[in-house]
Amino acid sequence: MKSKITLAPFAAFGAVALLAGCAGDADSPGLEYMPDMYRSPAIEAYVDYGQDPYYFGDSLAGAQRATPSARLPVEGTIVFAGREQDAALNFPDPYPNTPEGYEASGLNLHSPIPMTQATVDEGKVIYEKFCQHCHGAKGKGDGQVVAKGGYPPPPAYDGPQLKDLPEGKVFHSITYGRNVAMGAHASQLNTKERWLVTQYVKFLQHGGQIPGQGTAAQDSTATAADSTATQAK
Repeated sequence: MKSKITLAPFAAFGAVALLAGCAGDADSPGLEYMPDMYRSPAIEAYVDYGQDPYYFGDSLAGAQRATPSARLPVEGTIVFAGREQDAALNFPDPYPNTPEGYEASGLNLHSPIPMTQATVDEGKVIYEKFCQHCHGAKGKGDGQVVAKGGYPPPPAYDGPQLKDLPEGKVFHSITYGRNVAMGAHASQLNTKERWLVTQYVKFLQHGGQIPGQGTAAQDSTATAADSTATQAK
């Protein structure tokens, strides 16, 4: 009898501890002493964090549901851009790689990025890495691939064939390639980068001017180089 009385408080404490470890949510594991890495800090490839059943707090659940995984999203899902004006850069390309898609791009596709000297300068940097070797530094079709490789030159951007080419067709050509010589660049450049290159092509089409401004826009990179050379003297 004495031993039963002595053990009773411990039994009561154990029962209370077990009940405290339970939760009202049937999917919750409750309080765990050793979870054995059931919720790994590393991202698990096939866990749907948006529906994670291990819920024990709003803050943790919110963090879990904001964690991506390798599972494919629902078809048609648009990546959250953070800013409304950036959302257009996450939409899939609206026109296919067909002659009809090329023509429709020229009529309906326009850059979601306002053209400024800063965006032209960004486009120039990308152009020099991915386009200059064929099209030349000024878009004259005299790049090193043509000059030394013996390949036929592409048309000059400010020539009669391309001077009035709409920006939508320029973007479509960068995305899917054009004819036999020009390959697709969608795997090398994201949507924003393709639009920045498109803006620089428009800049070259207009002889080094931003369309609509009427005066020649000075190349800021060239200006910086000239300034450095002057200071050196």
